Amino acid sequence: MNIKKYLLLFLAAASLPLAGCSSDDSDDGGGASTTPTIEVSNDNLTFTADGGKQDITITVNHEWGATVTTGNDWVTISPSSNTSSTGGTTTSTVTVASNPTTSSRTATITIASGLARKYITVNQQSATTDAYDTPTGYTLVWHDEFDKGTELSSDWTHEVQGPGWVNHELQNYVNHVSPAGNPVTEISNGSLHIHCFKENGQIYSGRVYAKVNTGWKYGYFEARIRLPKGKGTWPAWWMMPVGNNNNTNPWPGCGEIDIMEEVGVDANNVTSTIHCNKYNNGNTATEHGVLRVPTAESDYHVYACEWTDSKLEFFVDGQSILKYEPADKSKDYWPFNVPFYPILNLAWGGDWGGMNGVDETALPITMDVDYVRIFQKN
Repeated sequence: MNIKKYLLLFLAAASLPLAGCSSDDSDDGGGASTTPTIEVSNDNLTFTADGGKQDITITVNHEWGATVTTGNDWVTISPSSNTSSTGGTTTSTVTVASNPTTSSRTATITIASGLARKYITVNQQSATTDAYDTPTGYTLVWHDEFDKGTELSSDWTHEVQGPGWVNHELQNYVNHVSPAGNPVTEISNGSLHIHCFKENGQIYSGRVYAKVNTGWKYGYFEARIRLPKGKGTWPAWWMMPVGNNNNTNPWPGCGEIDIMEEVGVDANNVTSTIHCNKYNNGNTATEHGVLRVPTAESDYHVYACEWTDSKLEFFVDGQSILKYEPADKSKDYWPFNVPFYPILNLAWGGDWGGMNGVDETALPITMDVDYVRIFQKN
């Protein structure tokens, strides 16, 4: 081979541009590289307790999206994105709901474009009075006021079971509606209504769980409830441990927290009870409290439990009716050191509700729940 000719060909090839290679690392399919930049007209917004709206301008040279810190659903931003690859200036509206508590609150809106970030702090002043009557030293962490829509939100799960599943109760628990389409749970006039009724020879009712997969460990749990009337009714507001497997951690060793129960055959006597291996249906003053509430079946009352790492204390309209505070915190006495989830249900008949039979002429019946609120220590 002619070495000189080969060398000239090699040098000529090396001088050509490399096909398929580019210094552009952007995601716009080629072209000039663009480093995302973000500018906002105001990165610190302040709202009164009444809430409201404020407009901001967001200028980005690429597509972008906005998110609000998790758990702060009192803040929204719209529009929350711009999908144009060249960006531009967008006017977005930040909307803040009213603050019903006597604590100020803060959220963060994150504007993201590529690897660039811009943060907008949203501050809201506290209310002069607390609409939720937050216990001293606590903060509201979850609640349902049952004032939106006609059905329960995705935070709730319906139980589906046939008669006799527990306690020899007579009802079918179904998901939302009976076979004929009649609701066992519905929301109207600012309350959750759990209905129990007879249909084609069968009894149908509702049993629902809040945040069944996560629950809460310790806190102040309260619900405002009006109880149904009739021989056979058995409404309850109570809690069970998250993820409990009855085969490996059988009841009552797993623990049970009964904030409120009442049976129509013993009308207006509301009870609070704990269950564990040491105390289970013994009806002693250590594990079981009773209060006569003459209007339990005609008016709303607040049923609550304060649960800490050392005690369970139960209240009716702020009056303590049971405090369980064992010195021994071994599992047989105190399985109450894991997350529990709240339960609302309306049973019919069974070992307690039907201890003297049932009166089907009382049907249909309804358990009304004004709200459920959960607070945890600051």
